[in-house]
Amino acid sequence: MRIAVLSPVWFPVPPVGYGGIEWVVALLADGLAAAGHDVSLFASGDSLTKAKLVSVYAEAPSAEIGKTMPELRHALACYEQAEEFDIVNDHSGPLAVAIGAGVGTPVVHTVHGPLTGADGDLYASLAHVAPQVGLISLSLNQRKPQPDLPWVANCANALDLGAYPVHTERGEYLLFLGRMSADKGCHRAVEVAQEAGIPLKIAGKMREPAEREYFEAYVAPHLGDGVEYLGETSHGKKVALLQNARATLFPIEWEEPFGLVMIESMACGTPVIATRWGAVPEVIEHGRSGIVVDDYRQMAGALADADRLEPLECRRYVEERFSAERMVRDYEVAYTSVLEEASV
Repeated sequence: MRIAVLSPVWFPVPPVGYGGIEWVVALLADGLAAAGHDVSLFASGDSLTKAKLVSVYAEAPSAEIGKTMPELRHALACYEQAEEFDIVNDHSGPLAVAIGAGVGTPVVHTVHGPLTGADGDLYASLAHVAPQVGLISLSLNQRKPQPDLPWVANCANALDLGAYPVHTERGEYLLFLGRMSADKGCHRAVEVAQEAGIPLKIAGKMREPAEREYFEAYVAPHLGDGVEYLGETSHGKKVALLQNARATLFPIEWEEPFGLVMIESMACGTPVIATRWGAVPEVIEHGRSGIVVDDYRQMAGALADADRLEPLECRRYVEERFSAERMVRDYEVAYTSVLEEASV
């Protein structure tokens, strides 16, 4: 199968630091290539891949994140060559969905964001003008606000498990990993750690103005006395933080489409304590790989339950549900289904 995989343009594949989508795209492109497909990855030139790399930008234009022109040029470079492929799998965003409607090659678009509010309305409009572009969800919960979109498959994210060695000894601190936003809830993690009287290590993206404003208002005043912000970490440092934590806190209050941090933590043997929002109940098996609570104020009290979970069982759970091989198979099935329908 000749497959074009269109990554977001803003970070290299795989990313050096932040970039959950890019990690998934890297794993997918490499896995498809290893499975014998002819894969072209459209990403920045500083990417590393087993697929054929096609680039508009020699380096990822991270400083221009959010601007239309880099995203447009990047997407057009892929769709100008669409006839060379059997199928295009776009991971880059709604703009590419609209462009994909204008090519003859079948296009599927993996929805990496939520479908609530304005985002959901946008995808509903896109479905009217580009109904032939099939959509792939990351979780079934992600679909709930827009169940009638042209869904063709559900393909949960995955990990390169070799990059997340399990660690069986629990540490003495709690961990929060994620970008600085109220939705992700770093300030709630601070409150949980303070209530429990346990140190908290924080690592996450803080590049954009809104992220800096949130951090300064809600997190920075609490630094010290066991609360430590480490910045945006490398992959190696992130894994070490996960391996040596007592538990990872995931106190979200938004419709998280997936939540890669959860499977990263569980793969390292560290249980996750998470609030029951978004895809959390699909990603965590309560009482086996983590603890799911209805309100973040219950997290401190749930620590004892998390302490009873076995690190190796957390790892086995991720191996069963979130391996790269499983994700690649899911995408192969989705592509084949779309191509079969297109040939009728």
